[in-house]
Amino acid sequence: MNVPRLRFQGFKGDWLESRINQITSYVDYRGKTPTKVESGVFLVTAKNVRMGYIDYENSKEFIAEDDYGNVMSRGKPVVGDVLITTEAPMGNIASVDRDDIALAQRIIKLRGIEAILQNEFLKYRLQSKQFQEKLTALSSGGTVKGIKGSVLHKIQVLIPAIGEQQKIALFLSKIDQKISLLSKKHEFLVQYKKGVMQKIFSQEIRFKDTVGKNFPEWRIEKISSISSLITKGTTPTSIGCQFTKSGINFIKVESLAANGDFIPNKFAYIDEDCHKKLARSQLEKNDILFSIAGAIGRIAIVKEELLPANTNQALALIRISHEIRLSPQFLFHVLSSESIQKYAVDSTSQLAQANLSLGDLGCIEIPIPSLEEQVKITEFLLFVAKKVEIVNTQLELTKKYKQGLLQQMFI
Repeated sequence: MNVPRLRFQGFKGDWLESRINQITSYVDYRGKTPTKVESGVFLVTAKNVRMGYIDYENSKEFIAEDDYGNVMSRGKPVVGDVLITTEAPMGNIASVDRDDIALAQRIIKLRGIEAILQNEFLKYRLQSKQFQEKLTALSSGGTVKGIKGSVLHKIQVLIPAIGEQQKIALFLSKIDQKISLLSKKHEFLVQYKKGVMQKIFSQEIRFKDTVGKNFPEWRIEKISSISSLITKGTTPTSIGCQFTKSGINFIKVESLAANGDFIPNKFAYIDEDCHKKLARSQLEKNDILFSIAGAIGRIAIVKEELLPANTNQALALIRISHEIRLSPQFLFHVLSSESIQKYAVDSTSQLAQANLSLGDLGCIEIPIPSLEEQVKITEFLLFVAKKVEIVNTQLELTKKYKQGLLQQMFI
């Protein structure tokens, strides 16, 4: 029977199959590229259409107000219309949320026929795994997949009666509202963390000791002066070694997550003999890894449970001198700060391949407070980071919950 696995009570009977062009009116905006101007009517391109929403920050292009009628002569968008991208990327779905926009090529606008197909339901129908798989199967092209409008319009979809559509759409829209709230909360916390880090490391915000007194003044040191070792690793194949299926951890740039964690399933492995040959890049507990090639500025602190381990030439190894009263966790936060990250990226921006030299890395100046204040700062920033991580986990779980619903509530 043509019924979904998960269904609201009170609804019975098969869902009916129809072609998209039988249950929607649609506009394909392929054709002449409109003339762009500095300001005017916002032009929504395929870059702006994300899965579930229009991102007005990702790309900002405009057409002249006088040209709007001509560009949109095939059909002006209204709030609630459903957009689908046909390539680069293909298959992203979003609802029009404002009517003062123009639509570019590689976007098709769909509007459900009244009393047959509700627009909000249509959006979720097109987001479903079942429809996306059909779209992929019917796409064409090599590296860049695309779908022709003439093919898209003939795709068969199963839909229930309008009452059940409304029930499904209302339920899923509430899930989307929760996702939106969590996304905004997450973004707020991320920006708050950036802002407070900037104020801490510029000393606009200072901590006090247990009796309310000021800590000593900070000093400025170059990374080279606080390190007993600054080096980078070597690729095993350059010394005649080969990677193995298991063994000693070999950490690469891909092994470092953007949030400072390690990604174990991205580790490579070497054997004991190779590990001994790569003596220069053998890691120790609390070593700081800082990516200097490829994805510049990723950072992680080496944990004891990862050892023994090695790294390659894309990661710099910073080992703090024993006589320096400097917490690895504090150095991690300093190197994660916006000013240091910007310096690292700017230092490589003119190069054909992003590559920060060890000399440039060693010249980075960092502020160093007393060890007691370092502890206070680190504890506070870890508290904020935990808040960010909790909200991010809630967000990802809610997204997965929605995906599970989409799979079970549609056929």
